[in-house]
Amino acid sequence: MIELSDDKARLQVERIHGWLASSYWSPGIERWRVEKAIANSHCLGAYRDGEQVGYARAITDHATFAWIADVWVDVPARGQGLGRRMVQWFLDHPDIRDLRRIALATADAHGVYAALGFHALLRPDRYMERLASDMAAMLKAAP
Repeated sequence: MIELSDDKARLQVERIHGWLASSYWSPGIERWRVEKAIANSHCLGAYRDGEQVGYARAITDHATFAWIADVWVDVPARGQGLGRRMVQWFLDHPDIRDLRRIALATADAHGVYAALGFHALLRPDRYMERLASDMAAMLKAAP
């Protein structure tokens, strides 16, 4: 059985850093950035027998908007619906469930999130972003 907990004291930061540093969205991310992101987000860990097997976080003002980020499931735990379960946990959380907008980004899990009500932007022409030069270069080089 996999337990979900938002107790930050249980997070295995070294493991989370390794996962995120190997991801397509934050390759090589520095540990201090991961620690700062954890400190400033509502984090969720997934645990099997005390070992962390998943992670996700929400960045939110708890009134109007949340961004769900860094959804990660360790390879041996994939294919069991854990990523969807972690996102659903946030969608059901009393501080998040009534927000006007909840967003996320994905390159490869559209079906997972569509099943939870996420869809492509209705007005993409209204959204803009500002990227650090190294992030822009990475994104331009990615397939």
